[in-house]
Amino acid sequence: MDLFARFEAECLPRIADAIGQQHRRVQLDILPAEAPELPPRLRLTGDGVPDLRRHPYALDVTLAWDGLEVQRLFAAGGEARFAGYLAALPSKLRAWEEPRGIDFRSLSQADPQVLIGGLDFEH
Repeated sequence: MDLFARFEAECLPRIADAIGQQHRRVQLDILPAEAPELPPRLRLTGDGVPDLRRHPYALDVTLAWDGLEVQRLFAAGGEARFAGYLAALPSKLRAWEEPRGIDFRSLSQADPQVLIGGLDFEH
């Protein structure tokens, strides 16, 4: 099994679960890689009550990780790095909201689609 397939099978469900535990109304979908040299991605969508939206568009955020970072997950110390990353996800999600015009509570965002790419597994 190649590393990106392994990332999709072993890591993305855990990332989705961690996000889903914090934001229960967000739909999470694993997206296949766009090319063989790219890792799969995670899409977060949701549509809250229009009158309660903080921003004009329904939530549609895609998370994309750096391929070299994904490969590093399966090297020595990778599991510990990943565990730390999962623990830090709640604060990472909060940190992304203001600068990227995202509001997870109202399931809205400032732009029609948001790509948060080049992600690593630092915490």
